[in-house]
Amino acid sequence: MSQFSAIEWTDATWNCVVGCTKVSTGCANCYPILDALRMGANPNPKISAVYSGLAFKQDNGLPNWTGVVRCLPDRLAIPFTWPAAKRIFVNSQSDLFHEHVPLDFIRRVFAVMTATPWHTYQILTKRAERLEELARGLTWPVNAWMGVSVENQDTVWRVEHLRRVPAAVRFLSVEPMLGPVDLDLAGIHWVITGGESGPRSRPFDPTWATAVRDQCQAAAVRFFHKQHGGRNKKATGRLLDGRTYDEMPPVSSAPVPTAKERRATAARLVPEADTRVSLETLS
Repeated sequence: MSQFSAIEWTDATWNCVVGCTKVSTGCANCYPILDALRMGANPNPKISAVYSGLAFKQDNGLPNWTGVVRCLPDRLAIPFTWPAAKRIFVNSQSDLFHEHVPLDFIRRVFAVMTATPWHTYQILTKRAERLEELARGLTWPVNAWMGVSVENQDTVWRVEHLRRVPAAVRFLSVEPMLGPVDLDLAGIHWVITGGESGPRSRPFDPTWATAVRDQCQAAAVRFFHKQHGGRNKKATGRLLDGRTYDEMPPVSSAPVPTAKERRATAARLVPEADTRVSLETLS
């Protein structure tokens, strides 16, 4: 979790839930598993206590999730400590709509998003069915963007569930892009494409992304190409037909309250947060 992120389409990550379970082929090389293993072995007991038991190495040496998912209520206060407006990726180390995340906790996350309208929240899930099921019981603020992962044609069905969610912005993350996809973009506002990166990255063909770009242009949907990926993503770059594509919906423009006001709201919504730690940057 960081107030700065290297992910091209966001500014910060907010991990109030950690741990996950693989659900489809796009999860095969899930990078947060390695983060969980590393931080579970951290010498700082406050860090290791959060991440220990979330991941393990299988007999073949490859990492995997254990299925343990932890909700971290004290971290709900963190967006109040960021006074400048940010695009915030919600739960890069988990899935907010994982079956082990209670509805009451999801509602608390949404309450924080509603109370911090100067930020823009980008939520991404592979649990599209549970997303649609719970969506009717949530109050959707305009600064909450909701997306689903669509790694190949076999997972395009997730888009239909997303289409029925009353988010102000609905988006698709076609990453890791494992093959060509034909999309129905009705009711979709933004699409991200990207090849898989890392030592076990699977093949990516840029023509798959240009085909999605063309579908977006035909449907007047904003398009963002994140990367070609591969073992060295810096070397492969992110150009499609000689240019970058960085389109995204407009972000929130709400004014930022004073530190005193933010502190008071955080204390009301997140009474379990240690204000000496979680809110220490409010000044």
